[in-house]
Amino acid sequence: MELVWAVGQVGAVWLAAVLGLVVLPSALGISLGISEAYMWVLVKTLEWATTRLQKSVKKPQPQMPRTPTANGIIERDETPMEKEIALLHRADFEFSHIFYFCRKGFEAIVEDEVTQRFSSEELLSWNLLTRTNVNFHYISLRLTIVWVIGVIVRYCFLLPLRFTLAAIGITSMIVGTTVVGQLPNSSVKNYLSEVVHLTCSRIIVRALSGTIRYHNRENRPQKGGICVANHTSPIDAIILTNDGCYAMVGQVHGGLMGVIQRATVKACPHVWFERSEIKDRHLVTKRLREHVADKSKLPILIFPEGTCINNTSVMMFKKGSFEIGGTIYPVAIKYDPQFGDAFWNSSKYNIVSYLLRIMTSWAIVCNVWYLPPMVRKDDEDAVQFANRVRSAIARQGGLTELPWDGGLKRAKVKDTFKEEQQKNYSKMLVRNGSV
Repeated sequence: MELVWAVGQVGAVWLAAVLGLVVLPSALGISLGISEAYMWVLVKTLEWATTRLQKSVKKPQPQMPRTPTANGIIERDETPMEKEIALLHRADFEFSHIFYFCRKGFEAIVEDEVTQRFSSEELLSWNLLTRTNVNFHYISLRLTIVWVIGVIVRYCFLLPLRFTLAAIGITSMIVGTTVVGQLPNSSVKNYLSEVVHLTCSRIIVRALSGTIRYHNRENRPQKGGICVANHTSPIDAIILTNDGCYAMVGQVHGGLMGVIQRATVKACPHVWFERSEIKDRHLVTKRLREHVADKSKLPILIFPEGTCINNTSVMMFKKGSFEIGGTIYPVAIKYDPQFGDAFWNSSKYNIVSYLLRIMTSWAIVCNVWYLPPMVRKDDEDAVQFANRVRSAIARQGGLTELPWDGGLKRAKVKDTFKEEQQKNYSKMLVRNGSV
């Protein structure tokens, strides 16, 4: 009985400390300086670790400038294929001309620019997380001791704290939206719904030790609009809702996610689709247009890439989001991988494993840029509009812009892409026109 009483007392003190020092300030949107102090200590520790690593290397190699599109294995020729093929037209065909395609084939096999976007971003220096490099912590005794202390802090203190905060945030979201959902539709209900969403999102961000810098807040999405952003992680939505409320779009799920969806839709006009409905493009477009037409409803949040990319690039935007009409509010999100890898490789990790990795990282640090609103021009179609928005997001976030479909994460290259390369090759052979 004494043991149970002691455990209960410890649990009560722990819960009171979490509620008083973290949850309450988060709900009020204020900071006690604890997160800032933690980040300062963390930055200083990582700087010290980097210095120790550099001193431990006997023959340090000069750091070569790295391009976002390569990891240093291959030195690529930046000349477009069309120009190289056009140069070959100046001479009669020779058998050596096929070496260009052989070289491109070897480059694609060794280091293509698409599949590497579906793996975690490589770090230039170790950040004291085992999963980023399993060898660095054996370089020196001091570094090993610091790494061991880091493991104890992350798994014995940060993980329980973050799990507690996440449980409080999710429970508050379910209970709060359920209660608000019982009220009749009115401006009061909308206001209370936004308060609940913002408050719970702030608590969940604290559960991730999130440090987020929002830029150009005067460009934040307005009601009746569509917010589009590059996609790195499922927590992208939490990062954005920490600074404003949005109507989510997605497929109906089961389990805990399904409980959250059913509760939140009662208080906020989220747009959830059944599995059979999500394949009906016309139905999806109709419901989204109806939502956008109502200027009193929250802006829709859409990730047009359709899958998570490793935060080094922006891949092709699906045109469906840009056929709805209305004003597009682009948002660029850029995570700092030094403190934790936010990218979710869904083909390698399930959501539980991913969340465990996130909650045992040092922190989630990112920058969010709100870009000026954009509207579709009279002389451009949905694809051109999507590409223009994507280019703006890539430039602002310092991301590489790639024309490839993120669906290649799980699917093969479409036959049309292969046929295009074959046509270019045939033009070189028969010389029947310029490329």
